[in-house]
Amino acid sequence: MPFRFPFRFDIPEHSYVSARVLRDQFKRIQYSEHEVTRNALRYIARNTELPPRARLEAQLQLTAMPKYTSFNQIRNRCVASGNSKSVISDFKLNRTVFRDRARAGLIPGVKVASW
Repeated sequence: MPFRFPFRFDIPEHSYVSARVLRDQFKRIQYSEHEVTRNALRYIARNTELPPRARLEAQLQLTAMPKYTSFNQIRNRCVASGNSKSVISDFKLNRTVFRDRARAGLIPGVKVASW
């Protein structure tokens, strides 16, 4: 089966691997590679002191960039389950995995209140 993405990248070892996790990893790589260019084009497009033609060209280049280069495409994901909802960003775990690990005493410094 051919590789889905245009180039190969390292699969994150610390997390649960699924198609969504791989897609998110690809988006993160794309964003980091194009971040400087994208920010420069955004600055040019929004700067009212520049000539309108330069601003228009910058805006056109921005819209022509791949959608995966946008920061809005990146989502926090749980490293244990790959789930993207209710992720506690300090621990990189979603609430159910966090609760299970806290009850088992696997997270140091966290006490379960309802026992």
